[in-house]
Amino acid sequence: VQLQASGGGLVQAGGSLRLSCAASGIAFNERLIGWFRQAPGKEREGVSWISGSGDVTCVADPVKGRFAISVDTAKNTVYLQMTSLKPEDTAVYYCAANDGGDWYCPGIVSGFPYWGQETQVTVSS
Repeated sequence: VQLQASGGGLVQAGGSLRLSCAASGIAFNERLIGWFRQAPGKEREGVSWISGSGDVTCVADPVKGRFAISVDTAKNTVYLQMTSLKPEDTAVYYCAANDGGDWYCPGIVSGFPYWGQETQVTVSS
């Protein structure tokens, strides 16, 4: 399983970024692909996930209305469009895939055994 995350960066408050997660080596349509984040001194938390087919999505309350998740099934790639970014969105973001188990919204770390590399998102005030 390989999850290739990209798209982080530095942006001013109110700005936008799009994260991408390209997946390979998994049955993409049978998985949830999601994003988690971890701010300094805080626990990793679920941000959003989407089924590989795109039929089901989850967006955590802190980002609801500002972040949108989508999938390109032809590319096995999931996107997280982040708008109206706030300084409190600053964190290391991770792409992850579940193992076909129970679904929870927001996603829980233990339910996603496959992880990509981190990508830093920094929002300046």
